[in-house]
Amino acid sequence: MENSTQIVSFLLAMYGNMGQLKYLYFTLALLFYISVIFANTVLIVIIYVDRNLHEPMYIFLCNLFVNEIYGSTSLLPCLMDQILSETHEISVFYCFLQIFNIHTYVAIEFGTLTIMAYDRYVCICKPLHYNVIITKQIVQKVIIVIWIVSFIEVGVLLSFTISLKRCGAVINKVFCAHHLVVELSCSSDRTVSLIHDLVFGLIFTVAAPVSYISYTYVKILSVCLKGSKETRMKAFDTCTPHLASLISFVFACFYSLITQRFDMLSVPYPLCVFLSMYVVIITPLQNPIMYGLKLSKIRHACKHLWSLKTLQFYIFVESF
Repeated sequence: MENSTQIVSFLLAMYGNMGQLKYLYFTLALLFYISVIFANTVLIVIIYVDRNLHEPMYIFLCNLFVNEIYGSTSLLPCLMDQILSETHEISVFYCFLQIFNIHTYVAIEFGTLTIMAYDRYVCICKPLHYNVIITKQIVQKVIIVIWIVSFIEVGVLLSFTISLKRCGAVINKVFCAHHLVVELSCSSDRTVSLIHDLVFGLIFTVAAPVSYISYTYVKILSVCLKGSKETRMKAFDTCTPHLASLISFVFACFYSLITQRFDMLSVPYPLCVFLSMYVVIITPLQNPIMYGLKLSKIRHACKHLWSLKTLQFYIFVESF
């Protein structure tokens, strides 16, 4: 690893020497991953099976849940492998693949949360035009565009980084981060990658969606204050989980951006590691639980499906 032509892998230095605790960490990571897959898959199936949920809002939610599975899968399997590893090395190819997956996950998440905010804005502020503005065909096209644009943007971001000469191989994190990989470069043109990373990561991916979502909620709030109690309750029921999801995700992204650029020596090591993975561990588990508990239609669909399956089971047993 002495010069750029010999670097074929990176060392993820933040794992350190875990000793026998690695088995505990592995078990916790496995439980988190199983929980994320189970919780999101259950809600995807419920939305798919129940035709009453084939509405724009729940289609957007289904896309959100698919992205949660995609995001957690981009990190947790590799994390579990690295926990049990003795060397904590990751190949250059897999490192860039992980960066691509995590960045596209973040971009898709913000894109979905933004279009969900617009959906709530039209539903509450322009209810008579909702079925004209938000149709299933438009919803499907918007979701496809969000995924395609996110993949293209991240691909362009990485195209500036892959070609850089690398003179270092130690990444002070438990997974590959774009900014830290660029910092390992000894190329004179790495400034372009850093600027593009800042513009993409902070302004375009985070600041622009958050600004637009804030604007839509100002409009929603103004309508609710003038409307009836029923209007306020409807807005509260549908907007609360969305706002909670947004706040949690923005916190996780800003923390990740800050820790990649500044030393967080005052933050305890275990907490620093946990918060660095918050965006792809807690958020994918938090969202399905929060939406599943808060939205009455999903709760009723879940109870109905459970009752139906229970009834079918009893009929099957009695037939013998």
